[in-house]
Amino acid sequence: MNRLGSVRPPKRCRSEMDTSSASDIVLIHGNSHPDLANKVAERMGIKSGGCSVFHKTNRETMVEIGDSVRGKDIYIIQTGTKDANNNIMELLIMAYACRTSSARSIVGVIPYLPYSKQCKMRKRGCIVSKLLAKMLCTSGLTHIITMDLHQKEIQGFFDIPVDNLRASPFLLQYIQESIPDYRNSVIVARNPNSAKKATSYAERLRLAIAVIHGEQKEAESDEVDGRYSPPPVSNSRARTISVSVGVPEHPPKVKPPLTIVGDVKGRIAIMVDDLIDDVQAFVDAAALLKENGACKIYLLATHGLLSSDAPRLIEESSIDEVVVTNTIPHEIQKLQCHKIKTIDISILIAEAIRRIHNKESMSYLFRNVTLED
Repeated sequence: MNRLGSVRPPKRCRSEMDTSSASDIVLIHGNSHPDLANKVAERMGIKSGGCSVFHKTNRETMVEIGDSVRGKDIYIIQTGTKDANNNIMELLIMAYACRTSSARSIVGVIPYLPYSKQCKMRKRGCIVSKLLAKMLCTSGLTHIITMDLHQKEIQGFFDIPVDNLRASPFLLQYIQESIPDYRNSVIVARNPNSAKKATSYAERLRLAIAVIHGEQKEAESDEVDGRYSPPPVSNSRARTISVSVGVPEHPPKVKPPLTIVGDVKGRIAIMVDDLIDDVQAFVDAAALLKENGACKIYLLATHGLLSSDAPRLIEESSIDEVVVTNTIPHEIQKLQCHKIKTIDISILIAEAIRRIHNKESMSYLFRNVTLED
């Protein structure tokens, strides 16, 4: 039993499939994260199915499924990476190939769902994550397993069941076991939007919380909606309708410089978030924490995209350690920056697959998970 009071499953036996059940399951994967797929298959005690995914010279995606999938339960492991569009097309074609080959059920295991940050209307754009949800449902998927969606409401975009697993138990365990003197820590929310997640961590670890307020640049939540047209230009050929009562204008937000609400002096600062992509905002926050007396700075997140020159920025920053799970492959980034550490979550995915396949309740994996998590 670990410090959180939950029982850790053994490395393999808990998620292993029995012989009769394993004959009905086929585990395949695309090119996005074969290492994770192999780890899941190993923990379940089954072999990854024979599926070949490749690109022709004209960049079209081709899928060849070598084993029979007729009447079987198919689990497709495909995550989102920097090559998100190819990842999506591979998944759609694999799912449709299984559907047309008379598979009994097709479950998409998508640890990081691409386009999940585009879940709100912006200007004259669209809600891309809803479009992606419709495409995945149309392709033939009957169920989806994902992890730490950017917004939990994304589950409502799908017409099929979606299990949104949580990586927080792994990250909480890392804090307790791998951060020396973690009792002298304070959980930091990089902005007010991540305050709920930070509060959840702080309450579970019985630590204080600090929130960084203000922005050096416009935050995602402050982007102008923009679904308006400029005032009509006076034109003799065009007839306009004038409104006698003026509509009051919404005043723009004026944000102060970055400030910290909470005490971090002489303490270990632990920033938590769901995704690390562009790290500049985290680097700026770390510099502010250092200026206010934080002795060490950790950054924890479920998904580590680490785009562009993120490894270099992290290496040169005040951040002492970045901890992410292996929902997204980042072995190259780890070679470029020794501060990046990885937590393996394959056992959680394997257990979720086992429970779904055996028609067992998933509530065990969501015990003690609140609406704020």
